Amino acid sequence: MDATTSGTPTIQYHHNIPDQPITAIVVATPIPTCQRQQRHCFGDASPGEFPLSANPSIVLHVLTACNLDPQDLAKLEATCSFFRQPANFAPDFELSLSEIAALDMCQKRAIFKPMSTEQREDLKRRCGGSWKLVLRYLQAGEACCRREKSQAIAGPGHSIAVTSTGVVYSFGSNNSGQLGHGTTEEEWRPQPIRTLQGIRIIQAAAGAGRTMLISDSGQVYAFGKDSFGEAEYGGQGSKMVTTPQLVESLKNIFVVQAAIGNFFTAVLSREGRVYTFSWGSDGRLGHHTDQSDVEPHPLLGALEDIPVVQIAAGYCYLLCLACQPSGMSVYSVGCGLGGKLGHGSRTDEKYPRLIEQFQLLNLQPVVVAAGAWHAAVVGRDGRVCTWGWGRYGCLGHGNEECESAPKVVEALSNVKAVHVATGDYTTFVVSDDGDVYSFGCGESASLGHNAGIDEQGNRHANVLSPELVTSLKQINERVVQISLTNSIYWNAHTFALTESGKLYAFGAGDKGQLGIELVANQTERGNPERVDIDLG
Repeated sequence: MDATTSGTPTIQYHHNIPDQPITAIVVATPIPTCQRQQRHCFGDASPGEFPLSANPSIVLHVLTACNLDPQDLAKLEATCSFFRQPANFAPDFELSLSEIAALDMCQKRAIFKPMSTEQREDLKRRCGGSWKLVLRYLQAGEACCRREKSQAIAGPGHSIAVTSTGVVYSFGSNNSGQLGHGTTEEEWRPQPIRTLQGIRIIQAAAGAGRTMLISDSGQVYAFGKDSFGEAEYGGQGSKMVTTPQLVESLKNIFVVQAAIGNFFTAVLSREGRVYTFSWGSDGRLGHHTDQSDVEPHPLLGALEDIPVVQIAAGYCYLLCLACQPSGMSVYSVGCGLGGKLGHGSRTDEKYPRLIEQFQLLNLQPVVVAAGAWHAAVVGRDGRVCTWGWGRYGCLGHGNEECESAPKVVEALSNVKAVHVATGDYTTFVVSDDGDVYSFGCGESASLGHNAGIDEQGNRHANVLSPELVTSLKQINERVVQISLTNSIYWNAHTFALTESGKLYAFGAGDKGQLGIELVANQTERGNPERVDIDLG
């Protein structure tokens, strides 16, 4: 029975409530109250009442402390009017307990804390008018981007590692100053970027000869090639920047993620707005700019009023993971060669377009990855979809055929995936138990299988279907993140980050990008080797 009905003081829980959009919950008519509630954990319930109804502060404390999923909060409202009626708590006495709990959990997030009341209300409006939807938006960004957690980035020839406290280490190629140490000398030993002392970094992006870092205050620092839209190979910016410099044009935008693609750069704001630099001379991103452009331009079209939680950049295209009241969705824009935009064709898109195939597959995307020529998504149910150019077997379907729309990787049907990473014709998948699978191009030993010389005399064989990376299984630690080089010009290397903060590297290391000293004529490592740095 309903918790507010008099009678035996018990709650009847209604099981098997189907998942539904959070906005589908109908709010009951407010129940009159005679006094405002104080947040406390004591009181005296009257006989015949729902025992905790006299002290909703206790219930609120439990809801908040348990970090309930927004969908669970919505189900509570659907089940019991006690959770739907106004809770009479500050800051808004009309909000229900579930809404107050969602707001409290939002306020624990670093990117939400500094927002003004006006900014918070604007974000609430963009998310669909509910604090539960805002919470889902914030949690989705944390889950797919490792926001405020340790991370490693295997860039083209150089590498970036960020500790859980926001300290940044860099190593590898440094011909453009992309290591940020004030020099252009290569360095195989991971070295902290000392000029960032006192600044906590929460996100990093690495491109060819360029690095971008994002602080917990939303500021963006860049160094290396002084260009947002240069081609990956063969060009140089007007000058080189060898130490982190604040990007002046982004000062008024609170940035939470950056993605460096070929010919363009994209950033994502705290409010879920996407901005792009350069690569728009023919309107490919909905605006007309050139390589020297230093001003961010809003990504126009379908995503102007839809919050985005993650961006991923490949070779001349961009993927956006959007968070709507009806669920998560993926939009793509840019070059459609190989079918990598996922719309069933190979045509270009000048404005973001919804990839409709996920609705047909009944799959809710939670993580997106954009390789150079192919893309991948992990669904909430753990399924993995890939599409684009299938060369070397990078799509994992057992062949090298192109797929112009997302297709489920059937070979992973018994695996519940939580993370996916893509590079140049290479794909890695991490399961919920920390196992790692890889497939695609075996060049540079970046797949981690180290199979030796095959029957045709090739040292590193291509893998057409997902294979367990047994060398990572042997380290006896749960892997939580994989990063691999996403470049068509650089030999690839791969990082595996464990739950405890240990970093393992394998693949190409000719520029010191593995963070491991190579001897004699060595240019790569076939098996994962521990990097002497603790990111935990």
